[in-house]
Amino acid sequence: MYTTELSKSAEVRAIEDPELLAAFEARVAADEFIEPKDWMPEAYRRTLTRQISQHAHSEIVGMLPEGNWITRAPSLRRKAILLAKVQDEAGHGLYLYCAAETLGTSREEMIEALHSGKAKYSTIFNYPTLTWADIGAIGWLVDGAAIMNQVPLQRTSYGPYARAMVRVCKEESFHQRQGYELMMAMANGTPEQQRMAQDALDRWWWPSLMMFGPPDADSPNTAQSMRWRIKRETNDELRQKFVDISVLQAEYLGLKVPDADLRWNEAKGGYDYGEIDWDEFYAVVKGEGPVARERMAARRQAWEDGAWVREAASAHQAKRAARKAA
Repeated sequence: MYTTELSKSAEVRAIEDPELLAAFEARVAADEFIEPKDWMPEAYRRTLTRQISQHAHSEIVGMLPEGNWITRAPSLRRKAILLAKVQDEAGHGLYLYCAAETLGTSREEMIEALHSGKAKYSTIFNYPTLTWADIGAIGWLVDGAAIMNQVPLQRTSYGPYARAMVRVCKEESFHQRQGYELMMAMANGTPEQQRMAQDALDRWWWPSLMMFGPPDADSPNTAQSMRWRIKRETNDELRQKFVDISVLQAEYLGLKVPDADLRWNEAKGGYDYGEIDWDEFYAVVKGEGPVARERMAARRQAWEDGAWVREAASAHQAKRAARKAA
């Protein structure tokens, strides 16, 4: 594990050093990876810590809506697939917490920020999973939006984050295909299954578009993140790609995207789509989603229930260290 070795005063002096800043900017512009022990502007460190920890929180909280269906999956095959997927999400969270720790913030600090409400996670996980079809919609749309966001992060400027995303993207790609396969089975199933599939699409479409964040004009971090190569594409660019791909996928399933304003725009080679309800987006960000309180209560309870495991692991590590020192 890497730690930040500079004192706060030394960091401040370094931040103000124009030669260090110029060298950093040149490395980023040349598409070189920035590594944990390299000098970096404090704003770059803060931005990455916020983004990576938020990403990690999203992976962990994201286990809840699907984990709720493991015992109710309609077949052993579906149960095994869903169980494996939820395990993958736990692994993603661990990779990302480790990457964030290299920036000098401990995992305990990140978890405390989540539990206190200071840190955020993806708004999509504050919506309930009402039917089995929702599991398919999450895999198809939510993981589809995630993979659209995350593929460019394999080329993000911070080395540990970029390397963590290689495996995450491979697994998320499988999750998206699994979700689409489930939706295909339901769309080609009984009339009731077809209605469930359409209902799930109706409820998850707009929250999935919100996953890309606010419009570029209202996104305070986008310009700087693009300059520092933390992000490679803007929120609106990624959202447009997602719409263009997902509309065709819905048509193949025989489902209708719930957007009366959806139109093909020949001039831009993509779809025009309706206005997102940004009031709903910002309300959910503030913790007013349909099941936001339940999600956070579950995470806090899991942390408390797991305290004995952390204590036992710490005691075991201390004993090993004492034996080595003896």
